[in-house]
Formats: sequence, C-alpha cells, structure tokens
Amino acid sequence: MAPIGDSTPVALLPGHDEHLTAAIESAGGVLVALEDAHVLVWAGGVDDFPTAIPDAVRWVALKLAGIEEFMAAGLIDDRRIWTNASGFYAENVAEHALALLLAGLRQIPAAVTSRWDKQVIDTTIRSLHGSTVAIIGAGGIARSLIPRLVACGAEVIAVNRSGRRVDGARETLPAERMDEVWSRCDHVVLAAPATAQTRHLVDESVLAALPDHAWIVNVARGSLIDQTALLQAIRRGEIAGAALDVTDPEPPPADDPIFDEPRVIITPHVANPASGLTRTLAPWIAENLRRFRAGDDLVSTISPDSTY
Repeated sequence: MAPIGDSTPVALLPGHDEHLTAAIESAGGVLVALEDAHVLVWAGGVDDFPTAIPDAVRWVALKLAGIEEFMAAGLIDDRRIWTNASGFYAENVAEHALALLLAGLRQIPAAVTSRWDKQVIDTTIRSLHGSTVAIIGAGGIARSLIPRLVACGAEVIAVNRSGRRVDGARETLPAERMDEVWSRCDHVVLAAPATAQTRHLVDESVLAALPDHAWIVNVARGSLIDQTALLQAIRRGEIAGAALDVTDPEPPPADDPIFDEPRVIITPHVANPASGLTRTLAPWIAENLRRFRAGDDLVSTISPDSTY
C-alpha cells in the first residue's frame, strides 16, 4: 500500500482499456508491468489469468461478479486481498430483468411477430401491478430491482441465504424455506449464483408448484433452471412463459427447440453488456483504489473459502 501523495503502481491486464486506465490514474495509480505492481486489475477471464502473481501484489481486482470459475481453479488465495464486481453491475441487470418480465406479461414479442392478432394477444396480457414477484438470490441485483417492481405496483418476496431483511421487500425468507415461495408468488426472478446447491433450482417440482400464469426471468446463470423441464412445463401450460438472458448451455445449439417456443424470450446474455463492462466497472475500481491507498476496507472483497 502506498502512502497518500505517492502513486500506487498498478498492472492493468490483459490489455489496455481507456475507461479503467482513466479510473486508475484519477485515483492515484500509475500503470506499470506486473512485476512492478502492488495492485493487479484483471480485466480478463480465468483461462489466461497469470500463472504466478508477484508477492508485491497486495490486491487483485477481478472484473466479474460471478467468479465461480476462478474459485474452481483455485486461484483465490489468502496471500493478498481479492475483490470481484459483486453489485457493481446491479443497476444494468435489474433494468434488464424488469424489461424481460414486462415483455412477457405484456406479450410484446408475441405482438411483434403475430401481425395484429388482437384477440389472442388481448386475452393473454397480464399486469405487473398487484402481483407478487419472488426474487431468488436477493443481493445487489434485488436491491436495485425491488424499487422498480414496487414502482410498478408489485410486491416482492426476497429469498437469500440468511433470511436477513431486504429493504423494500414485503417479506424476506432464508433459502432453507424456499419451497414456501412458489405457490405464494405470481412470478419469479432468478438472481442467485451458480453453485452445486443452486443447480436446477427450478426443476419439475418447482414448475408444478408455480401458478399457471407465472413467468420466470433468469438473469443469473443458466444452470439454475432445468431447461428441459422448463420447456415441457410451458408446453403443458403449467406456467405462462420464461424470459432468459442466460441458458444452459450457452448459447444453446442452433436447433434447440427452446428457440422455437413462442412463450420463451431469449436475450444473448446482455443484461450487463460486455461492450460497456469496463465503463460501468471503472468508477468502482477508482473508489477501491482510493480506499486501498488510504488503508480502508475495500468494496466486494472475496474470502478464499467462498463458493462464489
């Protein structure tokens, strides 16, 4: 850690980025090679991550919010501070989640493709106003999404690991009581991390428990949904539809029947657009660098024993 007034040497890898460069320099950093750095800002993925980090690097900042692959690869150690981007992109993702939910309820894709099939569209539209939306994985995305849902006249049941109250939610439940939620909500937004425990969280039994007017929105990870069971449930009329920004696998094969189901909306993992990722990340990097230089706690630190 550098004293106030001195520049902190920062390595920005794997390549130059104008937004992150500006953020680093604005917060008292100077760009250097990795072997000379005290901080590593890693804007890449897991595959090309450096095989050895110099001991002088005291903080590694990762650009991703979901870092399961870094954890699985054993890259997160206890020799330095690690941060991810948890919560940094929440506004983007919350906005997209609301758009997907409204698109489904208001039958926007069906209206676009049906060429004025008024009778069918008119009778299948539902309102978000007066509904109950369950958010599974009530972290930063939920905190950004809840005010948007409430502004539309909906109420929220939040589900998180601890059951600690989430502001704005009508009710917060711990994950161990998740089974209580399905029959009590109208729609579901998935914002949970991908772990062994959350794989196929939405399965055949959950789909059967949801009301037949329910829409499921997934802005988290494709593995949270049993996609085969989802498609079957929609075709049987057990739920109204699904809006997916993530799939399993990703992308689906070109001949995957999910593309042909009119009650499934798919966007290509753009809730937080990769093209604008570093622009959104930059202010947070600057804030954490200022904290690092001052000896303050950093935002979104990672514990080596975390699972995500």
